[in-house]
Amino acid sequence: MSRDLSITRNRSKLIIVAAAGTLSLATAASAASAAAAAWPAVAPPQAAFSVITARSGQAAAGQLAGRDDLAGRRIRFAAEHQGLTVLAARQAAAHAAHAAHLAHLAHLAAVAQAAKRKAQARWAWRAARSRLPAASSPAPASSGSRQAVASGSPQLIARRMLGSFGWPGSEFGCLDPLWAAESGWSVTATNPSTGAYGIPQAMPGSKMASAGGDWQTDAATQIRWGLGYIRGSYGTVCAAWRHEQAYGWY
Repeated sequence: MSRDLSITRNRSKLIIVAAAGTLSLATAASAASAAAAAWPAVAPPQAAFSVITARSGQAAAGQLAGRDDLAGRRIRFAAEHQGLTVLAARQAAAHAAHAAHLAHLAHLAAVAQAAKRKAQARWAWRAARSRLPAASSPAPASSGSRQAVASGSPQLIARRMLGSFGWPGSEFGCLDPLWAAESGWSVTATNPSTGAYGIPQAMPGSKMASAGGDWQTDAATQIRWGLGYIRGSYGTVCAAWRHEQAYGWY
């Protein structure tokens, strides 16, 4: 009987101790919950460490995340800076190429304009200077001497006529390339744009009628008129040839 009573008492003590332990655990849990409520979002609900430890870990993680974010921003900034540098270099190269193209076009336009002015000046000069007075032609020679001078090729005829205009035979060295460039020494050479005609390219060809009525077909008549034009305009054949070389016309 007493033994049973002892066992019953021991069981009651164990129940009391267990109840006290349960109460202690409940109290501790309540304290932990109150602490968690005091610092919300600091420690996860199922954390096994204290609230202070949780806050320290979160702060360290935040610092690491901030460092990672700063490093990422630096990398992005470096990449963007490099991209802008490459873009600026490409734009500068494109601008330089465009400027060179415009300069080339301006040069071509200037060359074309200069050639146009040169051609216009040539035809204006020739139109003005081809109006020779009748006195500029040499006095008509006798029929016999004229036949002797007019025989042979146009080049030979011109060489023979140089003396009658007061020039030495060396002037033919300038006359030959001059009329070769103008007409190729052709009696019927015609410029459709200006109306220039014959070996000396008189403009118009009818001006050579002052040297002879057969100016359309006779080389001697054309040469006589042409040498008179050169003497009245330039003084010497070589002076006319220098003008031809400089400006492309005489």
